[in-house]
Parts: sequence; structure tokens; C-alpha cells
Amino acid sequence: MQAQGCFRLGDPWPPNGGLLWLALLRLHLGISPAPPLLCDPVPTPSMTSQPSRDRVAVITGPSGVGKGTLVRRLLERHPEIWLSVSATTRSPRQGEQDGRDYFFRSRQDFEQCIADGDFLEWAEFAGNLYGTPRQSVERNLEQGPVLLEIELEGARQVRQSFPAALQIFLAPPSFEELERRIRSRGTDSEAAIARRLERAREELAAASEFDAVLVNGDLEEALGQLERLLGLA
Repeated sequence: MQAQGCFRLGDPWPPNGGLLWLALLRLHLGISPAPPLLCDPVPTPSMTSQPSRDRVAVITGPSGVGKGTLVRRLLERHPEIWLSVSATTRSPRQGEQDGRDYFFRSRQDFEQCIADGDFLEWAEFAGNLYGTPRQSVERNLEQGPVLLEIELEGARQVRQSFPAALQIFLAPPSFEELERRIRSRGTDSEAAIARRLERAREELAAASEFDAVLVNGDLEEALGQLERLLGLA
């Protein structure tokens, strides 16, 4: 089953099947259905208020779901949004530039930054460390809206630092489509793909933690839904 669209937790059951797909996926993975996803939760501040200009928005989702592509399209249309540049210990991919795509750091330097409290959040993923520099986020919050594209563990940490932040989970239209996207990259070994897929199952099981779930089946439709969530449309 493939689903399209977007919904906030607590919305009525949507006709596009987004909630149904997530519920079926949880059952397929042997995970108990999450009550907050399927019935009305207690509203949180980020669910009941419109995003203000100085608030932080967080977007996360499994590898291969299309976070980077969606965020790039959003920034093309809304250059007033500042996208936080993460630090990482992984090697640069072709075309990536230090300071633009990531701050590429050695593991020793990264671990020193952790010890110094320099990260708003940090996490280890696929053997590499990723983190959001605290100072740059706090500085740019004074200028306008800030968007964090981060991993699940990081999103949970930001929940403690910025509880009013709007947290968005980007989901695939189906697990089969997610696997197809990961394989189509042609950059990972079979073992690495298996690890990413296992990790994706864990991340999808956490979708009910977020203020909104956005199903990325069609890029332009997902972009329009994201703009509405952020109060930009």
C-alpha cells in the first residue's frame, strides 16, 4: 500500500490513507499500534499554535526518504529560512563542500566538541557522528526561522532544548519504495543496505512521537504540505 499526504497527530482519519499505512506498517513489523497516532492526543503547544518567525522546525525521517531533496526545494522557494549546517565525522561525498553541506571534522575534534557542550544535539549513525552546532542555531534564531534536518536521536534531544519547536517526520509512501530508493543510490554494499533498512524500521516505529507526519510520495505535493505546516502557504 502506498500513501500520500500529510497529517497532524490528532487530526481525523485522513482519506489519503496515511494513518492507515503507518498503522499497517507497525503491525507488519510487530509493533503495537501507537495510541497517539490513531486517536486524539493531549495537544502540545507546537500542535495548537502557528509557527512563529523565531521558532525552530525539525524534520527527520529514515535514510532514503528524500529529506535532502525536499529541504532543498523548500529553501529555493523560501530563502528566508536558515538551514542549520551539521558537523559530521564522515568523509565528504562527491560535490560536497565543507561549511556548505557539512562541517567535516575528525572524530577526535568532534568528541572534543561534545565534551565542551558545543552541540545542540548529536548522534551516531552508520558509524559516523553527526551534530548541530549550538552557537550558530542560537545566533540565527535572532534573524528568522531555523530548520534542522537531523536524525531521530537528535530530534529527541532538540525536544528538550526547544520544546516549542515543530517536529515533522518524513515517511515513505511504502517500505518497498524506501528500499527501492536506497538501492537506487548504488553507493552502499548489501550489508550497509540491510543496516539502513533495519534502522528505518526503528525510525518509522517512532513516527507517533512527532507533531506531524508527512508522506513523501510526490515531491511537489510533499513540498506544498510542508509549506502549510510551516505557515508559509
